[in-house]
Amino acid sequence: MSIAFLFPGQGSQQPNMLHHLPQHPVIEKTLHEASKVLKDDILRWDSAKALQSTVAVQVALLVAGVAVARALQAEGVRPDMVAGHSVGAFGAAVTANALTFRDAISLVKLRGELMESAYPHGYGMGVVVGIEERQLARLIANHFTNENPVYIANLNSPKQITISGSIRGIEKILALAREEGASKAEFLNVRVPSHCVLMKSVSSQLRNAMEMIPFQPPQIPYAANRTARPLRDPEAIKEDLALSVSHPVRWHEAICVLFELGAQLFIEMPPKNVLTNLAQQAFPCRRSISVADSGIRTVCVVAQRMKENSNC
Repeated sequence: MSIAFLFPGQGSQQPNMLHHLPQHPVIEKTLHEASKVLKDDILRWDSAKALQSTVAVQVALLVAGVAVARALQAEGVRPDMVAGHSVGAFGAAVTANALTFRDAISLVKLRGELMESAYPHGYGMGVVVGIEERQLARLIANHFTNENPVYIANLNSPKQITISGSIRGIEKILALAREEGASKAEFLNVRVPSHCVLMKSVSSQLRNAMEMIPFQPPQIPYAANRTARPLRDPEAIKEDLALSVSHPVRWHEAICVLFELGAQLFIEMPPKNVLTNLAQQAFPCRRSISVADSGIRTVCVVAQRMKENSNC
């Protein structure tokens, strides 16, 4: 019975997300480790005020994902493959042992700083549900302007797509999408234009910083954001982590890859259940569960029962 760990990205954050993690000694140890690396109490990074910063959001998401993934492994629930959405990919890389937690914290902090400084205001992301990529791409192409650019950013499912760009441009595309039948078209709680060409310079600077960081061959397959392929080469993972910030996240294709690799149980790390819902929609014949909804103990019970049934 194969298990896939899923790590959420920006937009899933919520105030006090680190304070609300399950009580577990491994989680406490991981929070302490993060504080040492940051030279600051990580529990100061998840307040509503702190989470107005892209840097704090991304670091907090990384820490939450790695902490819970470690706790699950300590309880005997080990992944056979991993995938992370956007910044969640760093947590996936750590769990696959391609990158150390210490180095991931430093890189994610730099990533957030670069993104924030590149576009400090006037830009963000939105989500459109209910229309397909081709239809949304047509709307964007027909109304694109250099003054208020908009790009497709995340392909979360065939009919759930996020867009990035200027606030004014996104506002216009969201309104047009609603006119064309979108069941949902609204802004996301993201203050930067992630996963589009506007972030090309961030990718370049992040890639340069990674040259100083050792990457190891992953112990389990890592599903890439940019290409949605299972990666086993450390250089390929390094490239994916650097370039995905300026390229669309092909999330639906990535979890399809995990399904093809035999994933029977998808487990989402905190703080929410966005990826759980996407996996359930894509593969109703497989079990998907979030730690945020069910807790570590229940997740462990589910994994154990599924393992026992698969051995019958």
